Amino acid sequence: MAWIYLMIAGITEIVWAIGLKFAEGFTNLVPSLITFVFIVISFMLFAIAMKTIPIGTAYAVFTGIGAAGTAILGIFLFNENASLEKLFFLSLLLIGIIGLKVLDGKETSSKGVQS
Repeated sequence: MAWIYLMIAGITEIVWAIGLKFAEGFTNLVPSLITFVFIVISFMLFAIAMKTIPIGTAYAVFTGIGAAGTAILGIFLFNENASLEKLFFLSLLLIGIIGLKVLDGKETSSKGVQS
């Protein structure tokens, strides 16, 4: 269940990061409020996930999902650069996130603990 919380926390990080763009330095009220709500939700879920997931793994996955997702949405929503190099490195980031999840699953199962 902790991994589900962590994934949702990463997705909500994407929402608040995009919200920051629309909030325009917190000068637009509605996007600012939405951003604030998602920041709180994101960090609450992240904190719950860290009860059982090691902090290094949890933080890397949390920020990785947020960074990759925000970069991908930036390409679609804000017409940001989508070069092959950028897409390659975003792919590496996503592969790293998956690798950390797989590695953590192997480590916890070898200890007899389920995540």
